[in-house]
Amino acid sequence: MNISRPKTSISPLSPELNADLHSHSTASDGTLEPEALAERAAANGVQLWSLTDHDVISGQARAHAAASACGMRYLTGVEISVSFASDTVHIVGLGFDPAESTALARGLAANRDGRGPRAQKMAEGLAKAGISGAYEGALRHAGSPALIARTHFARFLIETGVCRDNGEVFRRFLTAGKPGYVPHHWAGLSEAIGWITQAGGVAVIAHPARYRLTPVEKYALFTEFKTHGGHGIEVVTSSHTPAEIAHYASIAREFNLAASRGSDFHSPRESRTDLGRLPPLPAGLTPVWMLPQLASR
Repeated sequence: MNISRPKTSISPLSPELNADLHSHSTASDGTLEPEALAERAAANGVQLWSLTDHDVISGQARAHAAASACGMRYLTGVEISVSFASDTVHIVGLGFDPAESTALARGLAANRDGRGPRAQKMAEGLAKAGISGAYEGALRHAGSPALIARTHFARFLIETGVCRDNGEVFRRFLTAGKPGYVPHHWAGLSEAIGWITQAGGVAVIAHPARYRLTPVEKYALFTEFKTHGGHGIEVVTSSHTPAEIAHYASIAREFNLAASRGSDFHSPRESRTDLGRLPPLPAGLTPVWMLPQLASR
């Protein structure tokens, strides 16, 4: 893949940028290398991009270099798994300084250390349901026990013909109460926000409509997130319906949070929305990329 010449000039920052600030590469549970993701994003008109792999920042240097070669602005990124109330919540960190990310790196390593044992328990549950070899199959897709995630189990179950698609996998096997679901204690909300902000970045609640929280728990999430120094909320993302976009736009206004936009792209075959193909942010919101901490990046 040749990314030696810029394809477009770097766009000036504006609220109307085609920003995609949530995507995944082979460094976690995506299927494309960072360079291929950058090429795809640029081809789809993305002007500001971030690679936000799960609990790992090893792809950042490659992603940044590839984005620059493709003529895109780039923000460093990561998606951190957090335990909150009865669910796992994801916090995206944007615009942190890799040179100031010692606490972030340590925290991410601690989060990753729990993935291997959790995956073993998931495989045991699937074995009891009559599905053997799930750990080895998922590990083949992940490459490392420290990176193994539910998405890798899903790929194994699809390739072996147990399920047709991701939706069926999660409905039958990988959500609460199903054979392959294993609850896990991840980082705390205040910890994750602290790791991000100490490295000069901003913290964003990812795809809030996906969490199985009661209305009281969800209100507590936004309140505590703001109290601990959180900055933004993902209003536009591939899993949000138009009604959910409108709802979380109102939440952003209520809690004075900036609004983010990201496809949560993992794979050309698996993702609901391609890079750069999201609707714009609703009017009257502050885009997260216009915050002073990120506008200077």
